[in-house]
Amino acid sequence: MKNLRKLFAALVTASLIAAPAFAERTLAVGTDATFAPFEILNKKQEVEGFDADLIHAVAAKAGLPIKVINTPWEGLFAGLNNGERDIVIAAVTITPERQKSMDFTAPYFEAKQLIVVSAKSPVAKLADLKTKKMAVQNGTTGDIVAQKHFGKANTNIRRFETIVLALQELKAGGVDAVIGDNSVVKNYLINNPNSGFKLIDDTSFDKEFYGIAVKKGNAALLAKLNKGLADVKADGSYQKIYSKYFGK
Repeated sequence: MKNLRKLFAALVTASLIAAPAFAERTLAVGTDATFAPFEILNKKQEVEGFDADLIHAVAAKAGLPIKVINTPWEGLFAGLNNGERDIVIAAVTITPERQKSMDFTAPYFEAKQLIVVSAKSPVAKLADLKTKKMAVQNGTTGDIVAQKHFGKANTNIRRFETIVLALQELKAGGVDAVIGDNSVVKNYLINNPNSGFKLIDDTSFDKEFYGIAVKKGNAALLAKLNKGLADVKADGSYQKIYSKYFGK
């Protein structure tokens, strides 16, 4: 009996020691800081933006120590799956395909695609791009939309590492249009008023919803993030962050 009591006591002590260690581990948050106003590097090379502010607020509510790490888009999801990143927040649209390999929180932002063209372009709708060269950020929803409408093997779809590079290619005349997330391309035009670009909407563009991603099956972390997200929405913190970047 004494031995059993000692064993039980040892197990309880071990669990008490281990629990704080897990709780105090700083979680690595991956984001692609080329997607203003959601994530961008400031002069100190620190990640700031809507997503950065939001994940800090959510983590604070959830009691999760985090560090936001700038990560190239191409490596975000691989890093999540191999454990290099615990969380990804990078204006990631929740799609059925992505849900096969990662889990998402409840949506935190509604978006859609827009077309960016030269102010003098005759393009008025998505179908007008059928014979045009278009630029997208590789692997984003804009890329998915272009493939869906014009074919996966269409050589007129030019893929770039960042949306900024895609827009620069449009400025240089290398492509006729860019397809990208509405808030991001709107932000670019606001900050580059002399770009000579205009925005085109299309009725075929569906609503999209961004979610915070975790490794598939990490139910405990997902639950904490969902609770934290619900809390920042309930206490008005979310609206304050939203208003900071997008107005009321």
